[in-house]
Amino acid sequence: MPKSRYNEIYQTLKERIETGDYPFQELIPSENTLVQEFDCSRNTLRRAVQALSAEGYVQSMQGRGVRVIWQKRPNSQFLFGGVESFTEACKRNGIHQETEVLRFEERAVDTSLSRLTGMPEGTAVYYIERLRRMDDVPLILDHNYFLKEAAEGLTREIAAQSIYAYLENRLGLQIKTTRRVITVEPVTEDDTAHLQMDGCNCVAVVSSSTYNSDGILFEYTQSRHSPKHFEFHDVAQRKRDGALS
Repeated sequence: MPKSRYNEIYQTLKERIETGDYPFQELIPSENTLVQEFDCSRNTLRRAVQALSAEGYVQSMQGRGVRVIWQKRPNSQFLFGGVESFTEACKRNGIHQETEVLRFEERAVDTSLSRLTGMPEGTAVYYIERLRRMDDVPLILDHNYFLKEAAEGLTREIAAQSIYAYLENRLGLQIKTTRRVITVEPVTEDDTAHLQMDGCNCVAVVSSSTYNSDGILFEYTQSRHSPKHFEFHDVAQRKRDGALS
């Protein structure tokens, strides 16, 4: 079955869970029911369910069905283990988002920036400072460094929309892996000037190094989050090797 069909089934089931059609802790319809509804093979349906399980939406129980374990959270949720853009995360969470580009300029990586990002000195990069609003509230201040060679033709206008969409759909870049470090740091004047801090004197900082399919570091981003609206989440499954002592 074409990949587009598989994605369609996956997206439909995911939407039903997020909108509450399949409530938390309830079982989704049986495999037989869904195979008939979607007119698909069992393998295709199982691929969709496995993808939902990997993202923490459902949990399969052998011989008993598939239970919904996803819950809507009051704060915005970003994936710790996944690679998704700000636009994709807001769409997944049903949040209205806006991006304001505060600075857009070309730079050459100097010694200090090379130490911070791992990019070689002298490398040409786009430096972009973007303010992210979620439901009209300014909550994230992004400092982006994109390898110019990998993001050729990038503009301020594109940066105000979705850079990842431009890289993947227009330039054909294959975004593969992101390594993240999350820290808590004192608030800066820049943070205070742009973010809704609600009296907080620190920010949650997510530093991301992102690589393409050739293992080339093409982006380093430092995202500074207002802490009262900050929430990253991950899904983990316990693996038991051998008997417990």
